[in-house]
Amino acid sequence: MFISTPPSALIPRQSLPLAPGLDLAYREWGKTGEPVILLHGLADHGGVWSSLAQRLAPHYHCIAPDLRGHGESSKPEDPAAYSFAAMVGDLQALLAALGESSVHLVGHSWGAKVACVWATECPAQVKSLTLVDPFLIQQLPDWVGLTFPLLYRTLPFLQLLGPFLSEEEAIAKAKTLKQYREWTPFQSAVFREGMEAKPDGQWGSKFTIAARNGIFQEVIKVAGLRRSLTLPSLLLQPTAGVNRTAWQLAPYHRYLSSLDHRVIPGHHWAFLSDPERCETEIFTFLEQQRNPGTNF
Repeated sequence: MFISTPPSALIPRQSLPLAPGLDLAYREWGKTGEPVILLHGLADHGGVWSSLAQRLAPHYHCIAPDLRGHGESSKPEDPAAYSFAAMVGDLQALLAALGESSVHLVGHSWGAKVACVWATECPAQVKSLTLVDPFLIQQLPDWVGLTFPLLYRTLPFLQLLGPFLSEEEAIAKAKTLKQYREWTPFQSAVFREGMEAKPDGQWGSKFTIAARNGIFQEVIKVAGLRRSLTLPSLLLQPTAGVNRTAWQLAPYHRYLSSLDHRVIPGHHWAFLSDPERCETEIFTFLEQQRNPGTNF
């Protein structure tokens, strides 16, 4: 039986220099097996995948980067530096540095859109696609940008930007949010890895305002799925996630011709609040690609 035992501490990051002043931080589990790159959502970091990665590590080479603007990776001040092209370029450089030519992609939320853009533009580099409750997958009308100030105030995952007067105040806020509400040792470790003391003594997320602004502007302009893809794909739809309507789900069924669509319990961060079901679905899907024709 596949039983989840989430870690209470996260393994250290490594760092890959991409260009002068630009580094990509990442965590790595397992050195053998097919590579799996795990992409976090907006305002998170690669450590959110630590529980899944340690489950996959006996069979897969798992890599979880902090995408630029997040975690310990570099944080350019220019919002234009946060294009999907730049994100994919960073990941391609990471893949090459690890000596791999193609990879299984797992993405959550905005990270799932990054995965879709990569698969659409360079399908030969992507062995399979796992999308966990993707966020804003398609191109949006320009007028949507006018609502961004409202979104910045209301989206729960942006509320940890702060500033907070103390770490204790930040923790108190985190415990009110879905992804940290149970405050398990794993959730606590993930939260702490994403926060920092600011130069003025206040506390806030390592995610930056410039990254937030650049990414949201890019989300409007770029569609995650633009043409048919035949690669094996898994869509995990939490019952209380952000994808709840036929309109939201239509692009995946339209563009992913080999799609396995699974509904699972939980909310947008199902892999943090109740990891076992989410991890089991991903593990089973990857094993089906590794061992075709085998029942799991």
